[in-house]
Amino acid sequence: MTTSTATPEGALPTTAAARPAARRALGPVPRWWRDATGAAGWAVLLVVVALWVAGGGVQEMATWAGLLTSTGRLTGLVASALLLVQVLLMARVPWVEQAWGQDELARVHRLVGFTSFTLLMAHIVLITLGYAAATPLGLWGTTWDLAVNDPGMLLAWAGTLALVMVVVTSVKRARRRLRYESWHLIHLYGYLGAGLVLPHQLWTGAEFLDSRAATVFWWGLWSVTAAAVLVFRVALPLWRSLRAPIRVLEVRAEGPDVTTVTVGGDGVRHLPVRAGQFLQWRFLDGPGWTRANPYSVSAAPDGRTLRFTAAHVGDGSARLAALRPGTRVLVEGPYGRMHGGVRGRRKVLLMGSGIGITPMRALLEELPQAPGDVTVVHRVRSREEAVLADELRALATARGARYLLVEGHRVPGRSSWLPVQAAHLTDAGALLEVVPDLADHDVYVCGSDGWMDAVRAAALEAGAAPDAVHLERFAY
Repeated sequence: MTTSTATPEGALPTTAAARPAARRALGPVPRWWRDATGAAGWAVLLVVVALWVAGGGVQEMATWAGLLTSTGRLTGLVASALLLVQVLLMARVPWVEQAWGQDELARVHRLVGFTSFTLLMAHIVLITLGYAAATPLGLWGTTWDLAVNDPGMLLAWAGTLALVMVVVTSVKRARRRLRYESWHLIHLYGYLGAGLVLPHQLWTGAEFLDSRAATVFWWGLWSVTAAAVLVFRVALPLWRSLRAPIRVLEVRAEGPDVTTVTVGGDGVRHLPVRAGQFLQWRFLDGPGWTRANPYSVSAAPDGRTLRFTAAHVGDGSARLAALRPGTRVLVEGPYGRMHGGVRGRRKVLLMGSGIGITPMRALLEELPQAPGDVTVVHRVRSREEAVLADELRALATARGARYLLVEGHRVPGRSSWLPVQAAHLTDAGALLEVVPDLADHDVYVCGSDGWMDAVRAAALEAGAAPDAVHLERFAY
């Protein structure tokens, strides 16, 4: 074991981790990138409104029919812009993804998505009412005329239906009823919906045809969005996976419903993965290979192999147990901002619940640390479900870290990270018993959504700085 000398208070240790970090692992994208991309999003909306005003949108509101039609056009334009912003958020652009982190990105993605969908519905209603008020055809006659005679309208209706399907299945209650693989496949229809509404806007939209500036703006926005998706969701993952092979080296059962998979090959050394990050994995072993699943690395990347540990919670993860060594692997990523590069304090608290302990195990192995700097809290319902507990205990001993296994069912009737036997404690008070100087720690958290929310609230109440609490959710 490598020993370290005393580290000045407030400075980060410089001793090497137990395993060497992966080659070319990149540092964190500066947080100002998040502000810059957020400002760019607002700038897009301002340009959209400015072009509508310049095109006479305000003057058209002098009559009742004009008011409905012009307002409908504005809501449609803003909805289209937000839809493109949403697709860009889904495009896995590395600088955007690393600047925001998955948790913040997922929150913004949901907010933008539901806002765009609401405005799209308003656009359909207002435009139809506005046209109906200006013609003798009536409401239903106008609706039929628009659908049948306007170029691109049938495609636009098909795109709208695709977006409705995506939104409905994204509601939390519906999301819980779907398998991850089914939800993920349906969610991809968002790309189809965005693509199908494009012809309608370009062929009939006055805002696209009457102004050269508007035409350049909208075509440019669509082109940038399409290029981002093609480059970062298709071309880059394929290039990384195909330029050098990655194959399964070992498959090991950690329990009846948990599997550890180790992959290796020349392609691994080209991946700038850090402990705490995750990748989207596809295994070319037969039917179902097209569906990617997100798994965090459960061991510190060494430039030669990658390892992840997953619970069997769906068809994709259950297939892992049947993988054979030699199976070809396709990967997307790495993704996530929950890695050592965002660490700003010498001391670190790693908290994982259930299978969420896996990225904490990798972080424990990789983080530079002096004895006593790192505390690991492993939350499980029972000792039998303590995945990787032996490895964590051995690593903690070797690295001079503290490892606490917290067992028991959750406290009923309250959102808490504690087990029922600790119900007499407050969440923040319990954290302070574990780490009295929590305000001097970075806190990394991984587990179920509700559990992570409870930990974050407790950490903030106990004195942790908001920018020192790092957690991420895999799915939008």
